[in-house]
Parts: sequence; C-alpha cells; structure tokens
Amino acid sequence: MEIRNDLSAASLQPKINRLWQLSSEKINLISKEYDTSKGSPVFTVNGKYTTRGWTEWTQGFQYGAEVLQFDVTGDESFLERARKNTVDYMASHVSHFGVHDHGFNNVSTYGNLLRLMNEGRIEENKWERDFYELALKVSGAVQAKRWTNTKDGQGYIHSFNGPHSLFVDTIRSVRALMVSHLLGHSLMGENDVKTSLLERGTFHSLATAKYSVYYGEGRDSYDLWGRTAHESVFNTSDGNFRCPNSQQGFSGFTTWTRGLAWAMTGFAEQLESLSFFSDVELEQIGGRENIENIYLKAAKATCDFYIKHTASDGIPYWDTGAPQLYKLGDYTSKKSDPYNDFEPIDSSAAAIGAQGLLRLGKYLNDKNLSEEGNKYWQAGLTTINTLFDEPYLSSDPTHQGLILHSVYHRPNGWDNIPDGQKVPNGESSMWGDYHAREVALYLHRINNGLPYYNYLNSVIVKG
Repeated sequence: MEIRNDLSAASLQPKINRLWQLSSEKINLISKEYDTSKGSPVFTVNGKYTTRGWTEWTQGFQYGAEVLQFDVTGDESFLERARKNTVDYMASHVSHFGVHDHGFNNVSTYGNLLRLMNEGRIEENKWERDFYELALKVSGAVQAKRWTNTKDGQGYIHSFNGPHSLFVDTIRSVRALMVSHLLGHSLMGENDVKTSLLERGTFHSLATAKYSVYYGEGRDSYDLWGRTAHESVFNTSDGNFRCPNSQQGFSGFTTWTRGLAWAMTGFAEQLESLSFFSDVELEQIGGRENIENIYLKAAKATCDFYIKHTASDGIPYWDTGAPQLYKLGDYTSKKSDPYNDFEPIDSSAAAIGAQGLLRLGKYLNDKNLSEEGNKYWQAGLTTINTLFDEPYLSSDPTHQGLILHSVYHRPNGWDNIPDGQKVPNGESSMWGDYHAREVALYLHRINNGLPYYNYLNSVIVKG
C-alpha cells in the first residue's frame, strides 16, 4: 500500500455523507424486495441478495445496519424497523449454540440499540433496556459454552467445524463475552460452577494471538510477520496445537485477507477494551501489561502485513498466496483491479481492516506514539478513500449492495462471475456492507465530536 499522508478524517466527510445517502437507498431496497422467509441474506448475485445455508451469521448485520443508519441520520423509520426486526427475528441467534458468531449477530443489533439508549438517542425505557441486556447476557454465555481446553490450561471458542477448530474470525465475535461480563453475567455450569466470561474471552483472544497470528519467529517455513491462518487445528485429546488450515483461503500457509482483517480489527478493539476492566480482574488472568503487550503485538503485526501485501490504494486481493496472483506482477505497487482476469478482490476485507488500522492508529497516538500511530491511521484513511468511491461504492439504484467486489467463498466457487468476466466481481456481501457502514460511523463521530464509537458503549459510554 502507498500510504497517503495528505488525507484527513475531515477531508473524507463528503464521501462518508454520500455513503450514508446510498446506504439509505440500499436498506430500503432490501426491505422492499428481499423475501425474509428464505433465511438471512448473505451475498448478492446479479445485484440481488441471496441466502446460503452454511451458518446463520449475517442477519445481525442486516438489522444492525438499520440501527447505524438511524444513528447517523436520525431517521426514525430505520430505528423502528431495527427494533421490530430485532424482536421478530433475532431471538434464535441469542440461543444459537451451533455458531461462533454471537458478537456479529447480537452485539450488532441488541448491543447497538442498547448503546443508543445509553447515549440518550433512544428514550429511556426500563423494559426495553432489560430486554436488550438480557439478550446480551445470554448471548455471551451461550458463545462461551463452545469451549475447548488447550494444553497450557487455557483454551478457545471453537468454530462450527468442531472442538478441534479455532477460527481467526472469532476474535471480532469475542466481544459478546466482554459485553455480557460487564453486564454482570457469568457462564453457569454443572454443580453451579461459575466461569468468568472475561476470562474465557481473554483466553480465547490470547490463543488467537498465539496460534492464528505469525510473527516471523520460525514456527514454520512460511512464518512471516503478521501472516494469519484462517483455522488452527488442535488435538482435542491432549490440547496440543497440530497445524494451520484454511476453510475460505487458499491454504493454511497463505493469508486469507478477510481473516487477516478480522484479526486487525479484533485485536485493536480488544486493546481498547482493556480500559473497561480493573487491574484486579486482569491480574487473575495474566495481568494488564502482559495482555496489552500480546494484543498490541498481534494488532501491529497483522496491520503491517496488510499494508505490505495490499494494492497501492489499500484494497486487498482475496488471498496473498492466491495461485494466479503472480500474473498481476507487483500488485502492491498498482491500484487494485477488480476486473482483472486472474484473482478477485475482496473489498469486504478492506471494509473490516480499515477499522483496525484506524483504531490501532488512534490507540498509539493516544499513548503519544505518534510516528507509529500516524502510519496506521493514514493507512486506514487511504483504504477508506478508495473504498468509498467508484468502482467500489455502489451507486446503481437497482443493486441491493452498498460495497462492490466482495468475495464469500472462492474455494467453494460460491461467488458470481458476471458474463464476460473471468473472476468474481461486482457483488456485495452483508458483512462487507455492514462494516463499511461501521467504519463510516466511526469517522463520522470523530469528525462531529460525538462519543467515541466502541462496542462496549453498549454497557457504558466513554467520551
């Protein structure tokens, strides 16, 4: 990536404003045209959202987008739809024991609604508050139940693949446990044994940093600073790590860029979350300084890898080891090309990763580490500057997607290849659209002097 130092958050506000205008049109179009009886919308085919029966992990993005739209515009119609849809459709996600996606579905809906009440944007209502809080408490405990112990006495939240499987994605979904903990909840087990959700959430994050992220320290022949593995496989009999693997990337020894982006934003958010917990709490699970150092190392490594292995304008291809990527030459010195003949772009990785770059940059700047902080902050702005414009921003009034050129599952061949093209392009995903809105909200609030956007504001508002 060629980081642009001439950009500022304020200079991007016109693009942010345009995104919210188009976002309103897209949400209304989906509400009008999408048949909810088919299940959760996942990604578009020829501009129309379709479902994919793999796991139910995207519905919270659909209705969470309505909350974010109200947050920025104040349009009550989006708030009322979000409230109604959350009540009508999200209960099954709260008690869903079969997925690792509670932070995606439930913090994006119940959490965002509760955050707005905490901020005074929604009128205080005890029953409504209790409803959101109960959903978030239960969600965190249900998520924490998907637990596998590791040999070091800690463990991780296992993926839908089974107890042997740690997914890098879940570092962003672990927030469900943190919210639940701060609401005073725990995981209750046999004989009323109480397990701390802060402990489980932290141990999962530490396992992700240890096994999913590489630091150039010789773990294997492909160990590079900041490389990530989508899946880490364990022997569940003795808790030993066995090997890296990938479900949606090219291989366990290459970097699937959406997984990389989940790690970038997840670790940056967990760094920010540490201020919400007491020294006494953290001392019992490793200590504030130790945990902070591990999170910071993982955040910096993954963000550095993104910067080094991304096209010059900040948009990544779907996997940095994709088999035909070499045919593009030195793609990091060129602008991204979603219409190339060899490998697809994944704009959703940019939408997710940009937030990680910005949050890490701000975190370091707040600690007076301005040289490093400015690098990450400007890299985030560089990515957004490209993402919030053509050919990535979708201005076609008949296309339901907001951000174009997202990829879901390249190895499975699930993504639409338009007539006359050789690789998938021109389509959107529910997670890519949601995270574009989320990072737009993040900058919008900074530009307008509003409370800092943090997922734990669903529990308490910090300036």
